[in-house]
Amino acid sequence: MPTLTKIDSFVENLAKGLINLNGTLEVALTNTAHTATWDELADLTLCANHANTSTKVITVTSCLQTTGTLKLVLADLVITATGACGPFQYVYVFDQVSTGDKLVGYYNHGSAVTMALNDTFTIDFDAGTGALTIA
Repeated sequence: MPTLTKIDSFVENLAKGLINLNGTLEVALTNTAHTATWDELADLTLCANHANTSTKVITVTSCLQTTGTLKLVLADLVITATGACGPFQYVYVFDQVSTGDKLVGYYNHGSAVTMALNDTFTIDFDAGTGALTIA
């Protein structure tokens, strides 16, 4: 998976306590390229039949700092289609329990994906470097 691109307002929202990285993070799938003003899930146009997938909740493996650098490690997520879904090219991470479902960042898959019944899509969050580091 490519590197997570942080949302412009993410650090401010984190500093103000509006995002909890150790809370309930989830992914959203869209085929629309990012716009700098996007801040919340409602700003996205989700891909067709977005609900036709298994859980999109991410397991936070760890969210710890060492010598002043925070590293967020997420477990890989396998999404299974329960029906047609897509196309989507962008995978957004958002705080599902924050007011407005604040966006954390997004991955650009590089090409559009369309899933049929029982297809799977694996989001490989790099456990070594972490999905996100903040220094």
